[in-house]
Formats: sequence, C-alpha cells, structure tokens
Amino acid sequence: MKSLLLGILLIIIIGFGGLVYRNALEHPNQPVACPVDARICPDGTSVVRTGSSCAFPECSLPNISLKDAAIAFAIPAGFTTAELPDASGVAAYEMRTSSSTEPASIIIRRYAINASSTALATIQQTAIGGASGMPVSATSFSSTVLGTHRFTVALIERFEGVVDTAYYLARGNDVLRFDAIDRGVLEWTNPSLDTATLPAAVALRKLLIGLQGE
Repeated sequence: MKSLLLGILLIIIIGFGGLVYRNALEHPNQPVACPVDARICPDGTSVVRTGSSCAFPECSLPNISLKDAAIAFAIPAGFTTAELPDASGVAAYEMRTSSSTEPASIIIRRYAINASSTALATIQQTAIGGASGMPVSATSFSSTVLGTHRFTVALIERFEGVVDTAYYLARGNDVLRFDAIDRGVLEWTNPSLDTATLPAAVALRKLLIGLQGE
C-alpha cells in the first residue's frame, strides 16, 4: 500500500514540476540581458529600448534605413526625396540652391558583383562619364576615409556647369555608389575649383560620415 501511495505522490510531483517548467518557458520573469541600452542614430541622436525586448525603435527623420541595401543614414538638411534615375538606384534626394534653377542631387545606387568579377572591376565598369559616355580615366580615381568607411572617389562629370562626383563603397557581394551632383556651377572650368566644397558634395560627405551598415 505504501508503495502505491509513494508512486502516486511521485507522479503528482513530476506532473506539477512539468507545469512549473512549462510556465517558466512561456512566461519568463527574468529580465533580458541586452548588450547596450541606447543606439546612436546616423544624425547623432539616440534612441533607447522600450519594454523587455532588446530591439530598438526606428530612428526618426531625418534618419533613413534602407533595409534592402543594409545601410542607414541621415538625409542632409534641405534635401527632399526625388525620383530614382534608373534601375540601379535605391534612393535619390534633391535640393534647390540659389545658384541654379536646377536642383543639386544626391543619388544612391547599388551594383551586384558578378561571381567572375571583382569590386574594382565593377567600379571601373560603372564609372561612366556623363558627357562622353565613356569610362572615366584612371587618373580620375582617388581614395578617402569618411566616418568608418573607405571610399573610392571618381569624378564622373565636369561639363557645362555640372559637377558629378561619385563615392564608391565596396562590400562583399556588391558596390554602393553615392553621387553628389551640383548644377549651375559657374566656375566649373576653373582648374583650382575644389569640387568638395560644392553644396551637394558637402551634404553627401556629411551623409557618408554618419553612414551606418556594412
């Protein structure tokens, strides 16, 4: 009789323990340990966690996250969303300036690297002069570090008041291209002109300094 009672008691204890364990899994009371409590947005502001999840809320405008391209950045002041120029475009912005009836532009494009190609070859193949329609010369390329990324820089166009400078970011499987296009540049023929001081170029460089992603 004692053995029967002990057996029944053991079954009850095991069943109760199972219920407690399942409840602990489905309704955990322990706080989640997250690596950091705040996230810095591309524009320098921060967001904090809400609730018990380790996920952060989205950064507010002017911060933008392009999930397909795996990057985040802050839209420069004065720029608004514009129409994509071609199939490779992933984002485009424009700003009206006092020096031109045409807007200054920032365009972001994405190029996949073919299995038989390289990032450098992809950059060279897509750096096509706007006026000539031909690949830009090797002397048009340089390199610079902005924020946490190194960019290959190419002067794409400098013709009839238009100055287009492209910043290429090589990644594992693709290349991102960021164009700063200034229009109505009066001194575009001046060999001493520092194109990095033009409005779109200044805005793009600021964007790239705060660029987040791969």
